Amino acid sequence: MGDLPRFLTLADVAEVLNTSVAQVYAMVRREELRAIKIGGRGQWRVSEADLEAYIAAQYTATSEFIEAHPFDPAEAQPEDAER
Repeated sequence: MGDLPRFLTLADVAEVLNTSVAQVYAMVRREELRAIKIGGRGQWRVSEADLEAYIAAQYTATSEFIEAHPFDPAEAQPEDAER
């Protein structure tokens, strides 16, 4: 992610995470993703470093979830399966 500017808009973050701006805004408001509010109109910005920290934390949380909930092939429902 070295080509990113120091601060990203919520739309930029949504693009990186392949999610919606509304989801990113909710993550910021729940304090899951660190951000700053700048300017008179209160525009949100997320630093590249904070986004990288969030992503790393999500990898850790996912690993912990997988360890606590072993895979059962009988319950497999591929998220991206074509119908």
